Amino acid sequence: MHRALIPFLILLGCAPWNQPLNQPLQGENLSLVESETVGDGELYIALAFSGGGFRATSFAYGMLEELRASGIETGTPNGLLDEVRLVTGVSGGSVMAAQFGLYGPDGLKGFREKFLLTDGEAYMTTSGYNPLTVIKGVAGGVNGRDTFGRYLDDVLFKGATFGDLRNRSTIKTWINATDMANNTPFLFSPETFDALCSDLSKVRLSEAVAASAAFPLVFTPIVLKAHQGKCNYREPDWLTAARYNPEATSAMRAYARALESYTDPDKVKFVKLLDGGITDYFGTTGIAVERARAEVPYAPLTAAEAVKLKRMLFLVANAGVEEDFDWTQKVAGPGGVNLAMSIANSAMAAASRSGYDSMRAELRFWEADLIEWRCALPLSEVRRLRGSTDGWDCTDVKLFVGEASFANLGDDKRDRLNDVPTRLKLDPAEVDMVIEAGRLATRATPEFNGFLASLEGNEVDDRIEDGIAAGGRRVVPLGN
Repeated sequence: MHRALIPFLILLGCAPWNQPLNQPLQGENLSLVESETVGDGELYIALAFSGGGFRATSFAYGMLEELRASGIETGTPNGLLDEVRLVTGVSGGSVMAAQFGLYGPDGLKGFREKFLLTDGEAYMTTSGYNPLTVIKGVAGGVNGRDTFGRYLDDVLFKGATFGDLRNRSTIKTWINATDMANNTPFLFSPETFDALCSDLSKVRLSEAVAASAAFPLVFTPIVLKAHQGKCNYREPDWLTAARYNPEATSAMRAYARALESYTDPDKVKFVKLLDGGITDYFGTTGIAVERARAEVPYAPLTAAEAVKLKRMLFLVANAGVEEDFDWTQKVAGPGGVNLAMSIANSAMAAASRSGYDSMRAELRFWEADLIEWRCALPLSEVRRLRGSTDGWDCTDVKLFVGEASFANLGDDKRDRLNDVPTRLKLDPAEVDMVIEAGRLATRATPEFNGFLASLEGNEVDDRIEDGIAAGGRRVVPLGN
């Protein structure tokens, strides 16, 4: 061996590999939400939070605050937040999803000061000018779980696990990462951990969020162990059908193959997880999985929720992907680390463009299946689930699917917002600008306005119900 290589190889050995912490399964992984329907069940709000570091977390926080201040009379100071039944997130958005999923509306109190204005990089190595940083990045990642993951536990989650989430919360919460080997979304869900023969209830929320936010090179992949043979796992029928059904989507077939691989020690001994935005920018794969797993047309609702439901809002917070045109002004570049970053950002941008359209199409199929199921129910079953048949109209279901993004706010403001870096530490002025953008972008989303109008008994334009705003996007100047 050439002597000049010895120091380099020693430094490669300094990469902070994450040892697996997930435990073998004892018994079975239970559904994370088993509680009764919240409220009267007529409203159902689902929220999906994109990636983008603290920019994404701040934008999602702004959306939640706008839902609180929606002006709809709910009888509580939480506004529409009390009707949120599902949150899903990737990367920076997964922080807000986990926080709201665990604590509900109370989790927003002081969140700006307690988290958004703090230094999420406090325990991290961030300098790109340190040769050791570059070498660690090339070797597999600069920062291990004891950086951002530890920070999340110290500041927000205090060691809370998915078991705590199940016991405390009525909000279905999906945290999403990327399985590097299978090139598929990885859901921190009972179905996934059943295939791993691993106990989801003992997994810390901070571990899941750290995996969801593990941007390539910056973070070392979070590692999970496949505990094959430690449980009596039998592949469920829905998974077999999803893998071989020619009518299943390619994404669903790929997810089914990934779960199959977790049961085969010749293929997978350890699952390596990176940023969820690489494969599913809004964390909505869970919708297709829930529908397939339950094998009922109304999932992810319960039967009682599906009968009581009248209005559903599925709102996406898209905080964008940071743009970088520096290297487009010259012939050279990008190279090295910049090239790797550009590839990752390109994958996330592509996932963003395709993810929303796929999710909207999936939800439209779901709406049609739901109405068909409701209209086929005998009145005795309606009465059992609903409590009464008075005013029953099986077709009285309206679904609104909208995307709040920087594009809602005009070109100048969009460019300013896109300049906010994808980091875990922002200036207070940047945090406040993005929070306000989240509020205004939500307010400017046509489908959100259509949902509000339907609650007030107003007629809603069919084009809004279909998710197509009449005349295009409504643009609101930032700061008004």
